[in-house]
Amino acid sequence: MAGRLLDVLEEARARGLLGPGPIDAHVDHARGLAHLAEPAPASFLDLGSGGGVPGLILAEEWPQASAVLLESRQRRCAFLDAAAEQLELGGRVTVACGRAEDLARDHAFRASVELVVARSFGRPAVTAECAVGFLRPGGRLLVAEPPDAEGDRWPAAGVAALGLTGPERGRAGDVTAAVLTLAAPVDDRWPRRPGIPAKRPLW
Repeated sequence: MAGRLLDVLEEARARGLLGPGPIDAHVDHARGLAHLAEPAPASFLDLGSGGGVPGLILAEEWPQASAVLLESRQRRCAFLDAAAEQLELGGRVTVACGRAEDLARDHAFRASVELVVARSFGRPAVTAECAVGFLRPGGRLLVAEPPDAEGDRWPAAGVAALGLTGPERGRAGDVTAAVLTLAAPVDDRWPRRPGIPAKRPLW
């Protein structure tokens, strides 16, 4: 499986779907996120899966978990569908193609997962608002953080407005992340219409 996964990620790079840096660095970063998310969830959603990082890697790390790889661009969705089939993950990996703001209100996805993982999705306020609708009460949002992050990226008032608590911050090797927990069912207000979380962020 590991060899096939590396082949898939190399193909993602060849198609311009994967960011800079060695493939091994992307894999190591995703595995660091997996460590920080312990215990392993029964279900997770990768917010903005792109070329499959970290979603495909986490699906391999957590063989008992069901996964949703969310991506808004059709070309990337087609790649993720093919990758899941190539890696024989089709029985437990779903590719959700569309805007997070829309899919978080779809009954098939709302309050459906224990964990949302976000890596380079957007600013903290945008990430949190777009993610929260997918979480079950008690679920967690794991956001990869830049190692040189400065200032208060997760102000208490903004976090609480979404029904989240935290964050707790963790580090695994070179990987840093913030973990927030959903304390109660998500208010119907969240998320707002597509584009609004980015245009008028809560903080």
